[in-house]
Amino acid sequence: MKRYIQYEPFNIYLFTAETWQHPVHKHSYFEIIFIRSGTGQHFINGNTFDYASGDVFLLGPEDYHYFEIEEKTTFCYLRFTEAFVQDPVSFAGSNWSRPIQLLLNAPYQSCGSLVSDAQEKELLEHLLTVLLQEYERNLDSSYELIMNGLMKAILGILARNVVQEKGIATKDPKSAQLIEEILSYISQNIQQPDLLRVDQLVEKFNYSPAYLSIFFKRQTGESLQQYILKYKLKMIQHRLQFSNRSISQITYEFGFTDGSHLNKLFKKYYGVTPGEFRSKLAEKAKSETPALNSMAG
Repeated sequence: MKRYIQYEPFNIYLFTAETWQHPVHKHSYFEIIFIRSGTGQHFINGNTFDYASGDVFLLGPEDYHYFEIEEKTTFCYLRFTEAFVQDPVSFAGSNWSRPIQLLLNAPYQSCGSLVSDAQEKELLEHLLTVLLQEYERNLDSSYELIMNGLMKAILGILARNVVQEKGIATKDPKSAQLIEEILSYISQNIQQPDLLRVDQLVEKFNYSPAYLSIFFKRQTGESLQQYILKYKLKMIQHRLQFSNRSISQITYEFGFTDGSHLNKLFKKYYGVTPGEFRSKLAEKAKSETPALNSMAG
């Protein structure tokens, strides 16, 4: 599969098309895709999503995708590397890093448009319009400051929508910050099960086990341990799809003591074992190869 590579930390790609010209591909960078007009379907990691004006998609380096355009579509891609959001000068501050790390690391990147609320879409479109104007002008010493501020705002709004999409909406700023911190902590330590034990979470956030459990379920609709397990299984699903790691390596990577335990849990949630899941993906890829080759040509 073709991989597009970007060496500069940030750029913008704006274009209008009636037919999709690119092959199925991955990237060496993140990209936020704004649909500014038009309709069609977006195929991401084997899933199909209808798209329309105002939709916003976020793809990471290991996501693969292509579009089928029904009505002439204007796309705007904001493409940036991990180095861009880790720049200590441009994007410093813990209040910034927590929601953005959640956005980029959480397993929601391939679940369709990140934004459904009409007002949020309108707000993002305004920010994007200003961003495009500044990117085109690039006139003076304030350019980088303005661009970084606009990107912070866009990424922050997307992070907010990801959190709200999980049902984690609250009018209490302290509760909102706490649940954001918990989710970010889980995201950053999902491969270190010892750090996700209840006693470690209690020590980290300085709340009693009972309060932490009740608070988390009230905010997300599911228990803390259930969320961690589902998140871990989603990450394992991504590994099975997008990496060449063996199942035993993946089992060890996510802290499972043996393959039979992972098999049992994976089958409970996905209906197949990890081995069967990967075999089905291979069969599907094999059957689709002629179509993809035709498209690439």
